[in-house]
Amino acid sequence: MARHEIGDEQFDAGFHGDLIRPDDPDYDDARAVWNGIIDKRPGLIAQCAGAADVISAVDFARENGVLVAVRGGGHNVAGTAVCDDGLVIDLSEMTGVRVDPETRTAWVQAGATWADLDHETQAFGLATPGGVVSDTGIAGLTLGGGIGHLRCKYGLSCDNLRSVDLVTAEGEYLTASADENEDLFWGLRGGGGNFGIVTGFEFELHPVGPDVATCLVFYPGDRLTEVLRAYQEFVANAPDEISTLVFAGELPDEELFPSEWVNERKFAIMGCYAGPADEGEPQLKPLREFADPIADFSGTMPYVEFQQLLDEDYPDGMRYYWKSLYLDRLSNMAIDRIAYWARAAPSPLSTVDVWQLGGAITDVGIEESAFAGRHAPFLLGVEANWENPETDDANVEWVRDCLDDMRQFSDGSVYLNFPGFHEEDDEMLRTTFGPAYERLVALKDEYDPENVFRLNQNIKPTA
Repeated sequence: MARHEIGDEQFDAGFHGDLIRPDDPDYDDARAVWNGIIDKRPGLIAQCAGAADVISAVDFARENGVLVAVRGGGHNVAGTAVCDDGLVIDLSEMTGVRVDPETRTAWVQAGATWADLDHETQAFGLATPGGVVSDTGIAGLTLGGGIGHLRCKYGLSCDNLRSVDLVTAEGEYLTASADENEDLFWGLRGGGGNFGIVTGFEFELHPVGPDVATCLVFYPGDRLTEVLRAYQEFVANAPDEISTLVFAGELPDEELFPSEWVNERKFAIMGCYAGPADEGEPQLKPLREFADPIADFSGTMPYVEFQQLLDEDYPDGMRYYWKSLYLDRLSNMAIDRIAYWARAAPSPLSTVDVWQLGGAITDVGIEESAFAGRHAPFLLGVEANWENPETDDANVEWVRDCLDDMRQFSDGSVYLNFPGFHEEDDEMLRTTFGPAYERLVALKDEYDPENVFRLNQNIKPTA
């Protein structure tokens, strides 16, 4: 099949959504994803109207040997939502959300974002654990695990799945849950998007909000090592209702900080209390007293507003390269190296992040889901965020050098949603999943032996 000539009359006629080709006026907008460093030119973008369109697109791609990328929210840092020359099966128009407040469940189409889901669930004072940027798609984040502001109390996004609807590589439509296609359900809960295209998610909901107690306090960068030592003692004894993260960098923002601090190194502690706000404020107060703050925006606010606080820091079209490691502990040496790499970032927009884990995350065993990071007390995220294409190499190199150094404090396993560009997938996935890796291979052999769905955190089939 020639470059950029994808489709046939039968496929076009039976497709109810929009089919966008390279000569269409909205092609460039349709192929753009959140990460501005990604510049792929697919031969066809199939914007699906529903599950029937997804089945048609999968059947067409399989029968014609066409490379497939799957787009949900388009927010994956690796840019896996698009590909060169092939077919993008685009779910971004499938954004429906249906909430049942009696059973505390929500059914969500795979193109929805966390903002879409939060808007509907908060009408009933309910939520399910999501990400920390509301523009993120629910599909990719959930299939990779899903670490968000409610994690220590209510677990990961994938822990709150009751069922999924999925289209297999053979075009079969099925449901996976604890009672139906149980092995597949195990693999989809943290094993990535290897095994099919999920078109709908059913989530368990919890009472959250509408207002929550929050912490967002900024400290001088030269106090990072001492505060991290106090921070690790705090989280070791904190109730599960508290989930926090620390991010360190220059964090320039003329609207947030006094002029003398805008271009200086600083760090923030951010988190919330998943319980009554009046109980949460005193519980979070120690996080605000580790040193003299530069600025303190802590307080009670609507949960939806807190979920959106970081959105403006990660705009569409900026350049991103993120990687991660699970840390065995926050030793004094690890803290010193975190401070070093935060100072070494070539971009003032980049950060080194420490995510508190534990709590409800540890309540789910490896036999219950494929998610592989439950053993770790902390996650290290290294985020290169920059604007100038001429500095691409320097920013990517900083992340890789930092990870190479920090592996001395880790078993080498990673969080799948911060994957770089999947340049080390095979070794990385074997290390991360450990003994569960072969079980994931068996699932791949069963549901996608030809590796149709390979533009992801790819578990390769045996063949």
